[in-house]
Amino acid sequence: MLSEAELIIPRWPAPANVRAIQTTRAGGVSVAPYDTLNLGMHVEDNPLNVARNRQLLNVYVPTEPVWLNQVHGVTVIDADATSCVPDADAAFSKSKGAVCAVMTADCLPLLFCNHEGTVVAATHAGWRGLCDGVIEATIDAMQVPPDSLMAWLGPAIGPQAFEVGEEVRREFMTHQSEAKDVFVPAGDGKWLGNMYRLAQLRLGRKGVTEIYGGGIDQDFCTYTDASRFFSFRRDGKTGRMASLIWLE
Repeated sequence: MLSEAELIIPRWPAPANVRAIQTTRAGGVSVAPYDTLNLGMHVEDNPLNVARNRQLLNVYVPTEPVWLNQVHGVTVIDADATSCVPDADAAFSKSKGAVCAVMTADCLPLLFCNHEGTVVAATHAGWRGLCDGVIEATIDAMQVPPDSLMAWLGPAIGPQAFEVGEEVRREFMTHQSEAKDVFVPAGDGKWLGNMYRLAQLRLGRKGVTEIYGGGIDQDFCTYTDASRFFSFRRDGKTGRMASLIWLE
């Protein structure tokens, strides 16, 4: 049985009818290297184990989450009108019971809701999607004033481990000049980037100022915290965690 102690409950002032949970790698049935709560069907884990892991979530969510085939793009889908596994990297909902979900293992998950508790969203932001505007696309799809939104940043690779090349830094700077201050030299032409800070810049430019979670008031690093989190960059073959949000 998956216990609440093995989950992360976002710390943010969301309305009472907004519910959200973040899974860790603990509490499931998968064996190494997917130990134990792997929720990704696409990582070559035993499908029966993944199905069982997803079933373990049932006590915490009202319906089967709307799982996405994440492609590191900027497509946002309406979770209320989806019955398959769409190619998308974000989902929003304005209906009770539809569970928006994204999976990660170093990429940045973001959860959104508005003050009125009428819309929620989940976003998967790898560096490519973050650079190309998946956060902005999610905010646009929610169709509410950005200053009515709050965002929670979930577990991602931390700034001490997110090493990238000059080309990645330049792409971010092309979209937003302030990004130059988010990268520090790592030697040999490499840079260390701060995914949390990059997301904060994009949120702020869009008008979202209420930001919580990783990089703000909670310390997460999927790469260095091997006991709690899956990390693709650290382990290669590994599992996936989920960030889930819905309206009661």
